[in-house]
Amino acid sequence: MLILIGVIFIALGLVWLVAERFGLGRLPGDIVIEREGLRIYFPIMTMIIVSIVLSLVMWLINR
Repeated sequence: MLILIGVIFIALGLVWLVAERFGLGRLPGDIVIEREGLRIYFPIMTMIIVSIVLSLVMWLINR
């Protein structure tokens, strides 16, 4: 079970790296606060898009 969870996290990390190359993660609506020695990132718009895509995929699977 733990190995499966680890493989899923690795796959999600690789998908995220590929998605960043297409601009996902730096969309308008994503909030980035950068100060000296501090960086806070709130990917609000990215998470909305990911949620919509996953909802559509789950809807299509359950059809």
